[in-house]
Amino acid sequence: MSTYKVLVVGCGNMGTSHARAYHKLDKFQIVGLVSRNPESRNKLSEELGGLPTFSDFDEALSATQPDVVSINTYPETHAEYVRKSLKANAHVFVEKPIATSIEDSTELVQLAQSNKLKLVVGYILRVHPAWTKFVSLARDLGKPLVMRMNLNQQSCGVQWETHKNLMKSMSPIVDCGVHYVDVMCLMTQAKPIKVSGIGAKLSDEIDSQMYNYGQLQVTFDDGSVGWYEAGWGPMISETAFFVKDVMGPKGSVSIAEKTDTESQNIDEHTQTGALHLHYSDVDAKGNFFKKDELIPIENEPSHDELCQLEQEFLLKAIEENLDLSQHLDDAINSLKIVLAADESFRTGKTVYL
Repeated sequence: MSTYKVLVVGCGNMGTSHARAYHKLDKFQIVGLVSRNPESRNKLSEELGGLPTFSDFDEALSATQPDVVSINTYPETHAEYVRKSLKANAHVFVEKPIATSIEDSTELVQLAQSNKLKLVVGYILRVHPAWTKFVSLARDLGKPLVMRMNLNQQSCGVQWETHKNLMKSMSPIVDCGVHYVDVMCLMTQAKPIKVSGIGAKLSDEIDSQMYNYGQLQVTFDDGSVGWYEAGWGPMISETAFFVKDVMGPKGSVSIAEKTDTESQNIDEHTQTGALHLHYSDVDAKGNFFKKDELIPIENEPSHDELCQLEQEFLLKAIEENLDLSQHLDDAINSLKIVLAADESFRTGKTVYL
């Protein structure tokens, strides 16, 4: 096929970045933009030279007959939109998570595979060179691993409104946690066996059953353990919002935070300062044998450039008929862990997987 017709659904931060990627890649042709907010889709259409816009997903899908549907909406819509897109014989890119339940996610994976269509989930850290190196270095630290990660976001204004909308369907440790739990699974290459979760509701502006701060702890069958922490809102502290640290018998590796970052700036969530590698080797006197290494990150991709790398992977998957079974198994596995943490918080009990 000379070009693939793409319908972009959702024109917020992620939808805009992915649309820019399709616009730059010759093999993709955007045939429509869909969003609930006319301002967002009209602004994006104007930026990209004037593209057809729609307020209704079903109408857009019928009118454009796309080869690819890019879904960048709130999580509660993912299952419906992915299902309809696959049934319309379109390949799908969907921002994480695939759906809000394991049952829906499993059904959608099976539907894509039975229809011989590609389903790619937006795990942006998997295409990030610095995070790829971070995973590789962590695998050299021996076993078990201790993994500590968080992404607390102090938000106000538009960002807080976005967070409140997200919390209509899932908590911060579920929405953001799938990224970092996925990284933990890549580092350990082990099976998660139990998950615990704690949380707190720090605002009267969100649903009584929802909580805007949470932390999960996961244990793997190789003895590795990890925790992930996430909080959203105007009350969240900016102190230590960026912890990305792994320890093993042979030492530790951390992503050093860039200076002057703001936790609510989405463009900075994937930015790294350097990789800090520490060796545990000691000499005969018990002193460290090797000096720590600070590995600089050069020519780091921007958020838009990372989204383009994701779409290049989608294109490769389509044109080279890549087997995405492992990719999709991993997406369901990380979702299973964060949903277990949510269950643990609500029941007060450890969840065994």
